[in-house]
Amino acid sequence: MKNITADKKLIAKCGLYCGACSKFLKSSCPGCQDNIKATWCKVRSCCLEHSYGSCAECSSYAQAVECGKFNNFIARIFGFIFRSDRNACIERIKELGPESYAREMTEQQKQTIKK
Repeated sequence: MKNITADKKLIAKCGLYCGACSKFLKSSCPGCQDNIKATWCKVRSCCLEHSYGSCAECSSYAQAVECGKFNNFIARIFGFIFRSDRNACIERIKELGPESYAREMTEQQKQTIKK
């Protein structure tokens, strides 16, 4: 099993921190950045199309409620199941920057900011 490490490349496009995800740590998921099978993820597709590391880099991203790709049906289900506040994650990335966010999530051993 991998150790939790601080790496901005392990921040998912939607703001989750893959570096602390149990599936990533068990090597059963490559994480958002390298998951070429995640074509279903509209957030990932949009960020790749615009060369964003995450939604935090999007100049038109004001709130998750306003973005149909960020706030789609699958994303809402995912947020409910994991009690994840991805909007809070994106806001924290904007506030701290990706490197500090990755470090903070690693120190707290968290994949997401909980609702």
